Amino acid sequence: MTINSGERVPEATVYRMGDKGPEAMQTGELFGKGKSVLFGVPGAFTPGCSKAHLPGYVVKADEIKAKGVDRIVCMAVNDAFVMDAWGKAQNAEYLLMLSDGNGDFTRALGLEMDGSGAGLGMRCKRFALIIEDGVVTHAAIEPKGDITTSSAEAILDQL
Repeated sequence: MTINSGERVPEATVYRMGDKGPEAMQTGELFGKGKSVLFGVPGAFTPGCSKAHLPGYVVKADEIKAKGVDRIVCMAVNDAFVMDAWGKAQNAEYLLMLSDGNGDFTRALGLEMDGSGAGLGMRCKRFALIIEDGVVTHAAIEPKGDITTSSAEAILDQL
């Protein structure tokens, strides 16, 4: 079942790149306090994600944070090494590049996408969530091929 506004973010283990390699994080701790914008993409280094979705959040990071957002988090079903390299390539130093390498968090959110027709396997749908103290206050899940309701500009309008 797909996550909706008013629901608590499910517990899962995700990863970020640390100084000594991938570091495990619990979603309850990460999103449990404060205000977060979490956006998910089907894959790092893919055209729509690299040319439109992530760059919008990089450019608008200051405006988003000025609206009281504590953290902007980009997530994909990719490993922490790939997410780290993609973040560096996209100048995303003010964003947390989060790896859901096994897709556990994606499944718990109900946002899995079958990309096997393109050789991608299971990935996450394109989405954005505004999360306050562990509860989703706005959910924007894109139809296939779109980057509208989950764009940085659209999320800014919701903050």
